[in-house]
Amino acid sequence: MTTSFSAPGSVATTWLVAEREIRMRLRSKAFVISTVILLLAVLASIVIGNVVSSSAEPTKVAAVGSAIQAVSDTGQFDVIEAGDRADAEQLVRDGEVEAAVVPDESSPTGVSVIGLDDAPGGVLSSLSISPSLELLEPLEHNPVLIYLVSFGFGIAFFMSALTFGQIIAQSVVEEKQTRIVEILMATVPVRVLLAGKIIGNSLLAFGQIAGISAIAGIALLATGQDILLADVGPSLVWFVVFFAAGFVMLAALYSAAAALVSRTEDLGSALTPVTMLVMIPYFAVIFFNDNNLVLTIMSYVPFAAPVGMPMRVFLGTAAWWEPLLSLAILLATTAIVLLIGSRVYANGLLRTGGRVKLGEALKG
Repeated sequence: MTTSFSAPGSVATTWLVAEREIRMRLRSKAFVISTVILLLAVLASIVIGNVVSSSAEPTKVAAVGSAIQAVSDTGQFDVIEAGDRADAEQLVRDGEVEAAVVPDESSPTGVSVIGLDDAPGGVLSSLSISPSLELLEPLEHNPVLIYLVSFGFGIAFFMSALTFGQIIAQSVVEEKQTRIVEILMATVPVRVLLAGKIIGNSLLAFGQIAGISAIAGIALLATGQDILLADVGPSLVWFVVFFAAGFVMLAALYSAAAALVSRTEDLGSALTPVTMLVMIPYFAVIFFNDNNLVLTIMSYVPFAAPVGMPMRVFLGTAAWWEPLLSLAILLATTAIVLLIGSRVYANGLLRTGGRVKLGEALKG
């Protein structure tokens, strides 16, 4: 009596390779410790920011006439007396005070608050009844908050994509340099091997980004910043979705680039073009976070969409259908990159010696 065993299918084999990649990373103390440190850094930055803002010096507020007593009764402001409304407005324009409070018989509180380009939330919330508000130069979003959100999206995308991209590339070169890849390819189809590497590391990268987003949301709720979470929440969700698709594309590029070289020493130069694709969105979203034209272009360029479109969602400049269209373009581009990347990876993997030219790898 004989028993026959069938080889596992492509899906099962792909998952075996992915599990191998995940186990290797999770067994690395350096990887685990760096991930924990990153999550703690996100938590600490939100908590410390809340503590610092809570312990800041009293806000300077200009007050006129009978409004002086109303502001002084709150005990929360450094009150500067102004002769009349014009003087109070000038103090606001000069930046000497955050807001001005002037008498207003039509207001339920008997006073009216004057701001420069944004609603002075601290002044409004400190008064028992919300008075009427007048902005001299209306501004839709707080510039500081815009910068912080853009920096957060940019650094999260940059660090995760760069870290896991380098891990994939290093793994490919090490297997090629030690000829372990020859043993693997004897039992596993090369495209299955590539798919497993991409899936395994993509799951780890996605888990890290999802963890960062979850920690940030919990920290904002715990520190009583639920209003800020409501503003940032939708864009945070879109960032996670776009990152998941965008990283798969970058993972394919990192794998293909690494397959072109046979030595670890040559890896840096081979990865330079891919690294530039990661760095450009990072710097662009920080320097042009309030430029609608640049953000619009970024939101439809596949490698920049993971940071460009979430920023537009946060700013409210994207129509409801634009994230869906941008995501469709990103997914289509990812599929094309996977096809090209798998060909380069397969044709360059067994070639040793000098660096394989991209054209040769494409021709096979």
